[in-house]
Amino acid sequence: MTNSQKLWGGRFTGNPDETFAEFNRSFGFDIRLFEADVRASIAHAHGLHGAGVLDADETAAVTGALRTMLELAAGDADYMNLDSEDVHSFIESRLVELVGDLGKKLHTGRSRNDQVATAFRLWLRDQIAHLQTDIKDLQAALIAVAERHQTAVMPGYTHLQRAQPVMWAHWCLAYLEMFARDSERLEDVAKRVNVMPLGSAALAGTSFSIDREAVAKELGFERVSANSLDAVSDRDFAIEFAGACSLIMVHLSRLAEDLILYASTEFGFVALSDAVSTGSSLMPQKKNPDALELVRGKAGRVFGHHAALLATMKGLPLAYNKDMQEDKETVFDALDTTRTCLKVTAIVLGNLSVNEARTREAATKGYLNATELADYLVKKGIPFRTAHESAGKIVLLGIETNRELVEIPLDEMRSVAAQINEDVYAALGLERTVASKSAIGGTAPSRVEKAIAAAKASLNG
Repeated sequence: MTNSQKLWGGRFTGNPDETFAEFNRSFGFDIRLFEADVRASIAHAHGLHGAGVLDADETAAVTGALRTMLELAAGDADYMNLDSEDVHSFIESRLVELVGDLGKKLHTGRSRNDQVATAFRLWLRDQIAHLQTDIKDLQAALIAVAERHQTAVMPGYTHLQRAQPVMWAHWCLAYLEMFARDSERLEDVAKRVNVMPLGSAALAGTSFSIDREAVAKELGFERVSANSLDAVSDRDFAIEFAGACSLIMVHLSRLAEDLILYASTEFGFVALSDAVSTGSSLMPQKKNPDALELVRGKAGRVFGHHAALLATMKGLPLAYNKDMQEDKETVFDALDTTRTCLKVTAIVLGNLSVNEARTREAATKGYLNATELADYLVKKGIPFRTAHESAGKIVLLGIETNRELVEIPLDEMRSVAAQINEDVYAALGLERTVASKSAIGGTAPSRVEKAIAAAKASLNG
């Protein structure tokens, strides 16, 4: 492509070096902004009509041609094959093919700087909605696997040591809460994405009397940017989006890590179906949780994109700099990776079963009811610190004699705390231990049942 074919070629007499020209091209990836850019161009044409730049016939011709381009792109895979520098020059070239020199009027009052910022925001606004749908689908999968094993009890862990028994469904709902916050964060990001830069031109604003607010209303933006320098020169909305994706990936990675552990022979809490597992090329007995390991691994990839955007923007002077071309691929891949991981994790949950006998057995071993013993003593009138110490001594007695708390005779317990009576054994039973955690947010089956109902109502609301 010669300089005369570019949007900026008039000032140049020589052609760019071929290696530089390819290095400078962004069409290979910013073509994803095509539909958003065309939508913004249609609205801009209406703005030019209002400003008296285009008459009614010209506006109809330009907007009609732009809509035709959308139809052609949707129906012909070869339509996008054109030697263009970027998506913006592609659109203008195709427009000129359809309406001649009239197409060259469309760029009046705008720059590629505000054009790309507008298309990027339009595209991202739509993608945030899709990402929230993926989160909702994963939450539905969490609820489904919780309900399939709603009576299952398992050990809860702190420091990766058995701590207290919890319901399997309670574990599922913990992640559901994390993803709910992720969706809320995206909603908050969307508010700052939904600001229209169009009309800021290169950096100083436009000298044409375009009604920016009318254009914004047509495109569904909540408001227009207040400062033209800021509008074209910052990508904090993209950084914030990548940060929100990073937090989603944190939660996906933690969920994956839990399930990888629980699927191991040492735990044996869950089994993954063949649909989401692979084997070993050497060891015939192996069944590997590769789907979950890939999710865990890809978290670092998204974190890297977030860090890359921060590093790209941190030293840029006002206003636009070509460095900002790097924002697209990072955001595109962060989105694609996050969406894929959400979908794959939902599939894994649909292909997962809980070994309820194994989790129940694990929940009754290792003194997970020690806190319940301390609480029992508190209810007998003993201060908690004293009760905690007494419960610890009884645990030590159990460890020394290889017995669980419920296996220690009453007289031995009373030698430590005389307030202990026969009713201690019922208090230390697994069902009672779990059922006693009935405060809001607790793991009691009755509370978990209400939480599942509330979660389903929220998702369906």
